[in-house]
Amino acid sequence: MEQIIFNKLLLKTAFSCMACDGDIDKREVVLIKTMHQEKKIFGEIDINQELENLLLEINRDGHKFLRSYFNELTSTELSEQDELKLIEVAIDTINADDKVEYSEVKFFKVIRSKLKINNEPILAKHPDFEDYLEQDIISESYLARLQDDFFDTNTLSEFKLINDIDDDILKNLAEDKDE
Repeated sequence: MEQIIFNKLLLKTAFSCMACDGDIDKREVVLIKTMHQEKKIFGEIDINQELENLLLEINRDGHKFLRSYFNELTSTELSEQDELKLIEVAIDTINADDKVEYSEVKFFKVIRSKLKINNEPILAKHPDFEDYLEQDIISESYLARLQDDFFDTNTLSEFKLINDIDDDILKNLAEDKDE
């Protein structure tokens, strides 16, 4: 898979996990920007511009945006390493605000259902991810209901522009997290 396409899918994963509970917490934004600045996890992109584009797109039609994201996950050929990285970014983003909503767990389970990786390599590297990987009774109809239930029970707000969040606040949040 072309790296730039994967990097954008990875960013879309982080963004979607950040927005799926209807709230973009500043700590989630800090995490995404920190991952980009310190680890270049999303490659050589303009993170602010990419986040703004995603934000505008989700504000136009949140459910359409997330359904499109799920379709992209299904149709993209990912290596096991890519899938593991995607899972790590998703869970890290969900955990960034120190509160895990049920809607976020449902959202992650839909993401998980779109991937081919087995649980063993995930748990070998991240035994603390076990709660996210607990097996539900899985069938095609269950997965369809899970995805439909996510959309039926979650309303996405219109989000403020990420660039409107004061950089000093973001910097202070990042410093507080390091302490």
